[in-house]
Amino acid sequence: MCDVHDHDLEPLEHDEWLLDTPLVRAFVDDVRGAIARSASAEEACRLVEPAFRRLLATPDWLPAAFQEDAPDSGMGGGIGQWLLFRAADRSLCLFSLVVPPGSMTPVHDHLAWGLVGLYRGNQDEEFYEPGDGRLDLVRQRPLEPGDYYVLLPPRDDVHRVRTTSDVTSVSIHLLANDTGCVLRHTFDEETGEARPFRSGYVNAECVETGG
Repeated sequence: MCDVHDHDLEPLEHDEWLLDTPLVRAFVDDVRGAIARSASAEEACRLVEPAFRRLLATPDWLPAAFQEDAPDSGMGGGIGQWLLFRAADRSLCLFSLVVPPGSMTPVHDHLAWGLVGLYRGNQDEEFYEPGDGRLDLVRQRPLEPGDYYVLLPPRDDVHRVRTTSDVTSVSIHLLANDTGCVLRHTFDEETGEARPFRSGYVNAECVETGG
């Protein structure tokens, strides 16, 4: 088994399927099989990539309800994080991130390996490296539907995305934790200071830890 991010979240009673379709179940089965065959996070991502590319290229599998803006979201800017699936042990989740035109996420980390791909619209992606009293831009690139990238902490984990199209952008995230509920970080653009951050989900609650 490859490594996953350690956390102190309470386990759920069972796997949660907010989008329960044969396609999503088959995808999650493929991912779990790849993880079981992997000795590292890097190998797991490599084995998952073909199934992830197919998911991004499949038309109309993501209902409109999971592509809506979220005006009251804790992410701000109408950005919505819609849970599709999460494992009972919080070791895996699949969600859509909806970013309206003109909006951008804060600079943030994920604290888990995984893959992120664009399903709809256009984005700019910026990766950063926090340093001593600074935040260095490592790379920036435009993204079109079907483009994807790998997250492998501690490198390639701190980033920001902004929608550059005149339509809402929707990205698909497959990550090895319960990303909406894990306490992670945003980063001050001037100082690189990390601040605690829990993004939450629009359509699912985070179970509080037992202490």
